[in-house]
Amino acid sequence: MSTKINIGILGCANIADRYVIPAINELNAEFNLVGVASRRQEKATQFSNKFSTIAFFDYDSLLNVSGLHAVYIPLPNQLHSEWIEKAIRKGLHVLVEKSLACSYQEVTMLNELAKQNQLVLLENFQFRFHSQLAYVQNLVKEGCIGELRCVRSSFGFPPFLDEENIRYQQELGGGALLDAGAYPIKLSQIFLGEKIQVHAANLFVDPQKGVDIWGGAYLKQDNGSLFSEIAFGFDHYYQCNLELWGSEGKIYTNRIFTASPGFHPIIELETRLGKETIQLQKDHHFRNMLIHFYNLINKKTETVNEYSQNINQARLITELRTKADEQ
Repeated sequence: MSTKINIGILGCANIADRYVIPAINELNAEFNLVGVASRRQEKATQFSNKFSTIAFFDYDSLLNVSGLHAVYIPLPNQLHSEWIEKAIRKGLHVLVEKSLACSYQEVTMLNELAKQNQLVLLENFQFRFHSQLAYVQNLVKEGCIGELRCVRSSFGFPPFLDEENIRYQQELGGGALLDAGAYPIKLSQIFLGEKIQVHAANLFVDPQKGVDIWGGAYLKQDNGSLFSEIAFGFDHYYQCNLELWGSEGKIYTNRIFTASPGFHPIIELETRLGKETIQLQKDHHFRNMLIHFYNLINKKTETVNEYSQNINQARLITELRTKADEQ
């Protein structure tokens, strides 16, 4: 394979429009945008004109393009499994929006299939690749707050004005857990490790919409005392934060999941010596994420770890839902 990746886009979601496709076009030494597919001809045409690429009016047509290496899938959750599997069986690497699929069984099957075919399957949590997270991790590693005792994270926002929003549609894999809830679950693994379990959880299902619109959970290490408290939802005052409480101090940061490319994150470090506010440089985590995807495809980075992360994320989502149902 050429080191330059020919990539296609399955779906015309807002995140593709605002962030991912512009970043792909900026990385023109690494990626070549082959085309954008949508079942809505008007939408595909609009995107193709905006990004100077080819419009495809069904997903299969794009998957069948000769010389295609990879696809990015920002479709509704319920469609992920079908189109990831089709892409992998075509020999294509896949970058997919979270959540990767709607069930643990689907996620396990897809990752095993990707592994068998030696293909990349990357679930897009772009915050993993922002220097904000790396800076916080380094503060903890250096012992700035002593021993870490507790991780707290919240991600929630007000109701969507559009009642037809896909996040409210059960048949499309809607609900807060697979959307906002996936982020603090992922973040919990970064600080607690993958060997954790959900010990308590709550999900509120809106009786009219038929999907969960808010919830929370308590996660704890299997072989350690460290725990995480998370909260998320679609019916909230906006929150997007991380708090790390240690034996000798506390770290707090906002916009941990949604720092835009031009945003300067703020870190608050509080110890017995006082409170320090640290402003970080802006970063472009979408570009960083795409470089990681590129390196995985070109075998400059280990792929096996991504399979493990994908499956563990799905396991914890399933555990959270199960624990909530027990309440």
